[in-house]
Parts: sequence; structure tokens; C-alpha cells
Amino acid sequence: EVQLVESGGGLVQAGGSLRLSCAASGFSFDDYAIGWFRQAPGKEREGVSCISKSDGSTDYADSVKGRFTISSGYGKNTVYLHMNTLNPEDTAVYYCAAVLRWECSLGADFYSDRESAYWGQGTQVTVSS
Repeated sequence: EVQLVESGGGLVQAGGSLRLSCAASGFSFDDYAIGWFRQAPGKEREGVSCISKSDGSTDYADSVKGRFTISSGYGKNTVYLHMNTLNPEDTAVYYCAAVLRWECSLGADFYSDRESAYWGQGTQVTVSS
């Protein structure tokens, strides 16, 4: 079964940290670009960070640059989003997405191919003030 699952969300106080995980089953991340997105109620889905297959390069939204880090652990089918110095503006449902591309993008439409793109169901992150 092809599946993409996020985990690690929860409630944290402002200034705290959280680590999200994106795990794939039924396919390998080796051939995919991976992106993290978030969506708050009533707001447009925002690209947070991504990592490219081509050279492992990464990209970050200006709103999280310097605070968030995307990485791949020992397990090749798991990608992490380390979130530090969280603030209430980071509150959202966080999604990971994968697409069969060499380079990643922070645009959600980039991960829209029906045959080669996958999305998780999301994990809630709530940051209290």
C-alpha cells in the first residue's frame, strides 16, 4: 500500500520546539522531492520547507527560515521537520508531500501529479502564547 504519514504534532508553548516526521510506505523517498506545508483555518496552504533529490538542497519559507530545519534520518523513507522557537503564528495543520522530481518546490501545485505525487493526512501543531 502506498502511504505517507505525518506524526509528531501536538501542543507546545511559544518558544518551544517540536519535531515532525514524514514516513513513507509502499514507495521509497530515494526518487522523490519532499515538501512540508501547513494550513491554518481560513488561510491558504503555505509551503514551509522542502528537500531535493538531486543534491539534497533545501528551501525554506521566509517565515520559518532560521527556526525550522528539514532533514533525512537514518531511515531513507523518513524526513523530519525540526521546529524551534515556535510562535502562535506557526499554529496549523502540517502536511508532507512527495513527488517524483529532481528538485523540490514550496508551491503546493508542484505536488499535484496524480501518478507520482503523494500527500499525508496532516498533523496538528498548536502553539500557545
